[in-house]
Amino acid sequence: MTATLPARSRDRTAPAGRPPAGRRVALIVGLVAALAVLVLFSAGTGQLYVAPLEVLGSILHAVGIDALPLPEHPNGYSALWTIRFPRVAMAVFIGAALAAAGLLMQAIFGNPLAEPGVVGVSSGAALGAAATIVFGWTFLGEWTTAAVAFATGLAATLLVYAMSRANGRTEVVTLVLTGIAVNAFTGAGLAFMTFLGDQQAREQIVFWQLGSLNGSRWEQFGIVAPIVIVGVVAAFALARRLDLLALGEKSARHLGVNVEALRIVAIVVTALLVGAAVAFAGIIAFVGLVIPHLMRMIIGPAHLPLLITSTLGGSVLLLAADLVARTAVPMADLPIGMLTSLVGGPFFFWLLRRTRSQAGGWG
Repeated sequence: MTATLPARSRDRTAPAGRPPAGRRVALIVGLVAALAVLVLFSAGTGQLYVAPLEVLGSILHAVGIDALPLPEHPNGYSALWTIRFPRVAMAVFIGAALAAAGLLMQAIFGNPLAEPGVVGVSSGAALGAAATIVFGWTFLGEWTTAAVAFATGLAATLLVYAMSRANGRTEVVTLVLTGIAVNAFTGAGLAFMTFLGDQQAREQIVFWQLGSLNGSRWEQFGIVAPIVIVGVVAAFALARRLDLLALGEKSARHLGVNVEALRIVAIVVTALLVGAAVAFAGIIAFVGLVIPHLMRMIIGPAHLPLLITSTLGGSVLLLAADLVARTAVPMADLPIGMLTSLVGGPFFFWLLRRTRSQAGGWG
């Protein structure tokens, strides 16, 4: 990772040397194929089953191609386009957003432990979303929740960044401890909002804390999609400079990179992505930790291919988690944030132990 960490605590998770280009291509093709299969299978699975070919036929029919059969059930086509497809689309975009945000945070903080949930940006954004629910803010119409979530998520990220910097570098211990403090503060804020709100507001706040894609609508997707697209495009635009930053702050400055400006822009983009995700799906932790780190272990540290594979991997993970959430318990919809935490929690402990053993202790 970057030279903002002491030499002994730099990220060594990437394979030594540059991985073969074929490995990157194979990974991208595999992720695209997995995503396509999951989209068809997830959209057709539920109380009303629709065969994958009928799901594909419904998609093609919507664009004027009638090459495959439509759902045999009379309500199948309507159920796909009003209930299933909005949820699938939200899972794809939110998964990509969280993975891209996690990669950006790992790049600018210079260690593999940074993640929107770990350092408090997700809970900060959720606090803003909860405030809009309790106080009934509508000053930006449908965009109000997303805008306030972005603002509070940005504030949390800037606070963590400022507190974790010391002597020109980012300290991993301070990063984690500051994240714990921010999570504690926002947790108290969410509890206070729960106390202030009525019954309906309390139920919605519980929704933010557990995380879920239940009830996703095209209107929500219409808000989330442009924000995520702008954020991901901005992340791709930063990829080359993030590679230079990985050489060390001094080297990056000699190569013409404004390091502090790069970090601030990356923080804003991260808050934008997380704010859009949290605004309608609640807190979904660890996607931004697990996926970028796994991709880095497979294809190395170059940020452009990492962004491509991480966004695809985030979509695959969240879509798979949402499928499990809808089908694991009959007639119930499990919190998707609970499922990602069940996977990400042990992974974080493993990563923490691995990073510490490689660093020879944090001292």
